[in-house]
Amino acid sequence: MEAGMVTPAPALVRFSGIQKTYDGEHLVVKNLDLDIRKGEFITLLGPSGSGKTTTLMMLAGFEVPTHGEIYLADRPIKNVPPHKRDIGMVFQNYALFPHLTIAENIAFPLSVRNTSKADVQERVSAALRMIKMESLAQRRPGQLSGGQQQRVALARALVFNPQLVLMDEPLGALDKRLREQMQLEIKQLHETMGITIVYVTHDQSEALTMSDRIAVFNDGIVQQIDRPDALYEHPVNSFVAHFIGENNVLAGTVETIDKEFCRVVLAGGGAVTARAVNISGAGASTSLSVRPERIAIVPDGSTSDGVNRLPAKVQNTIYLGDHALAVLEVAGNGEFMVKLQPGAHHSLTQGESVFITFRPEDCLALDPV
Repeated sequence: MEAGMVTPAPALVRFSGIQKTYDGEHLVVKNLDLDIRKGEFITLLGPSGSGKTTTLMMLAGFEVPTHGEIYLADRPIKNVPPHKRDIGMVFQNYALFPHLTIAENIAFPLSVRNTSKADVQERVSAALRMIKMESLAQRRPGQLSGGQQQRVALARALVFNPQLVLMDEPLGALDKRLREQMQLEIKQLHETMGITIVYVTHDQSEALTMSDRIAVFNDGIVQQIDRPDALYEHPVNSFVAHFIGENNVLAGTVETIDKEFCRVVLAGGGAVTARAVNISGAGASTSLSVRPERIAIVPDGSTSDGVNRLPAKVQNTIYLGDHALAVLEVAGNGEFMVKLQPGAHHSLTQGESVFITFRPEDCLALDPV
């Protein structure tokens, strides 16, 4: 190993050749091979029905793989019952016991493990301090807000020091402001405690905010797994490009290829140079991906050499506070978005003809949608 290189953490969880079917025909999870490193925060991200929650439930022990094996700390666990896996769980509906106090709810995992009363009291007190709810220890869940209940559920999942914590859409029932606050709190707890977290969500902004790595699921297959910034900047296919962040799509045909770049003739007119990421060759159909913030609007079409330029027509402008969006018609796409600085939308009028420019390296030639 070269000097200065960091040795990656060992895998705490390993999915090996995992398949799951409920009816014997349709695979919900298809040949999953995935390593989850000790101490990392990994998010399973994807639309409904993509296999992410089924994967989490197999790891928790609530579902059994049809084929393959799951290892936890190098131990096969396919036949180990959930309560013997040393895994904490946090659900969207909190799953708190309504008849128990907050302290009793947090203590429950310790009680079923026959922990001594003195140790239970010490750990529950520490957990209450962690979530800043010492003064509410004797209240019941029904007397708490949604955010407070979620903190209790989180404390209960962590109080017995599990080697792994699973979270299934834990913030889905909270409003936007509280959800964002809880995202930061969970991430801070992860960094402070060094625990391994596997998090399931369909919210890509949540995944980008919290994760060390994201595994993007679609149709039972991990399409790409990488750091949030790498997924955003370097998607390997059209699905990942469209699912992670805002994205513009232009359909076209590859005309020529020169090393890592290609020339694409657009279906709606015009041609551009793009990075050749996922294309089969000259003559192939492609979908171009361009992020809204990588595009400039210019009135006269003047541009420097090597920069793509296309005519556009203003359809609408949208003010969003910290930025604005221009909705344009570009090469047959009537919902082409360009991100603007606040106030810049005032200079655009509906129906106005303008030009857009963007660099070839900011335009990705991917598989056709």
